Amino acid sequence: MSLTPGRVRLLMPVAAAVFLGLALTIRALDDGALRQHSGTALYASMVWAAVLFLRPPLAPLPAGAIATLCCWAVECAQLTGIPAQLSAHSLAARLALGVQFDPVDLAWYPVGVAPLVALHALLSRRTAATTA
Repeated sequence: MSLTPGRVRLLMPVAAAVFLGLALTIRALDDGALRQHSGTALYASMVWAAVLFLRPPLAPLPAGAIATLCCWAVECAQLTGIPAQLSAHSLAARLALGVQFDPVDLAWYPVGVAPLVALHALLSRRTAATTA
């Protein structure tokens, strides 16, 4: 199966749903550090899926960089208090924007994106070799 932009766009909602299901499962089973850090990493994985859904032809490194930078931007925006205000009125805003800044999260976002960048690169090379 080749990795065409059309296939990537179709697979990204499925990938996001898998990441969300995994996050919710961990959340139901653990209420410690695993819950916190895996949730942050899986949030970044969902952002990566959204980036590739919006721009399927992106190469692995740019897609990963954009996803990580988006996560960092959202995290840093929490320093303004605006996400907290929005989150107080909306569950969706709370899930997407968070409530308060946590500098540890800045390190966990790349943890959620890096394996996906590696997998994307592997599949991209495989597709290129198949079509060559």
